[in-house]
Amino acid sequence: MTLPALPHEMDNHTFRLAVAQFDRAAELMNLDPNLRQRLKLPDRSLVVSVPVRMDDGHVEVFTGYRVIHDSSRGPSKGGIRYHPEVNLGEVAALAMWMTWKCALAGLPYGGAKGGVRVDPQKLSRGELQRLTRRYAAEIFPFIGPDKDVPAPDVGTDAQVMAWIMDTYSMQVGFASPGVVTGKPLSIGGSLGREEATGRGVVYVTLEAMKHLHLDPKKATVAIQGFGNVGSHTARIMHEVGAKVVAVSDHTGGLYNKNGLDIPKLLAASNDHGRPLGDIKLGDRITNENLLQLDCTVLVPAALSEQITEKNAAKVNCRILAEGANGPTTLEADQILHDKGVFIIPDILANSGGVIVSYFEWVQDVQRFFWKEQDIRDRLHEIITSAFHRTLEFSNKQKSGMRMAALMSGIDQVAKAHLARGLYP
Repeated sequence: MTLPALPHEMDNHTFRLAVAQFDRAAELMNLDPNLRQRLKLPDRSLVVSVPVRMDDGHVEVFTGYRVIHDSSRGPSKGGIRYHPEVNLGEVAALAMWMTWKCALAGLPYGGAKGGVRVDPQKLSRGELQRLTRRYAAEIFPFIGPDKDVPAPDVGTDAQVMAWIMDTYSMQVGFASPGVVTGKPLSIGGSLGREEATGRGVVYVTLEAMKHLHLDPKKATVAIQGFGNVGSHTARIMHEVGAKVVAVSDHTGGLYNKNGLDIPKLLAASNDHGRPLGDIKLGDRITNENLLQLDCTVLVPAALSEQITEKNAAKVNCRILAEGANGPTTLEADQILHDKGVFIIPDILANSGGVIVSYFEWVQDVQRFFWKEQDIRDRLHEIITSAFHRTLEFSNKQKSGMRMAALMSGIDQVAKAHLARGLYP
């Protein structure tokens, strides 16, 4: 079945990767052709103009997006990213992956994603706030605690979520903390949310090590990306006794075969956001070389399509834990499978963020907040259960972990559509 004609901006590599993954899974599971056609494209794709008065008085117009892929199982859920390369195709792909991710974890959500094409580093705090509030006002009719719930992503943080929550609350006339997750604690945020994605990556990686009979204290770990996901993954891996030998950001990376001093590295990088390239705590290494290091665990936690058919044969890890969304192409998948690499796919590995976002939403709705250890315990229970269900599905279907995760998630969404039927 061919992909319907796409709007020009949606037709890009990331969206075609998401659709190709879906097509392969749908073929293996003999998905109903009508559902297959329906689930290829989003429920709703919103493109908005975001005019902002800059500090010097002139008005600059940015482009914003909010894509809802599916809402058959509950409100849609997904982050908002501020990045100069944000486009409709990328956002649509991320929304699709969110649908499968939520279903795989058993969360009562559909998938969504949003973003603004902007470099937030070039904006003052005032400009960033005005951009955020105008974007929130433009998407206001489509978001809400029972409709669509945004969260932080690349280039956004708890403060951005606070501005969105306030803008929405001013429009409805009362405080509505459940409209976003990833907020500050003072306005309904959850303990454990900031570290959740990285902690989830570690939890499933430790389960994979048990499955493969590997000792974490003898494991070496390389992490591409040192933002929220990568830095917390590094910290928690270090805490459980693994040796983190390499980390990197957009400026390059650091390597030490004996293990990096992660506490010192975190302290140095948190010093006014210092890039890793300016920190003298290891030997310099490029992002490309980091992906080719001989290590037990490789965690791509940066942007999509980092491991391709061009470099997959040079990847030398035992476990690939995908902290980023879509870091591995389908062609690379086959190469890694043939090499015996155990892949923990993105929709499983990085689902800790949306799982704890769900906890935050539940706490906001109930007006009852949990202890941090309760959150960690519940995260561990949900994400490790999802890992073992996926592993069991993989063994039963004789497929790789990625296809098993996709088929499992798609199956839950398909059941919801078939139960609800087609309106009208």
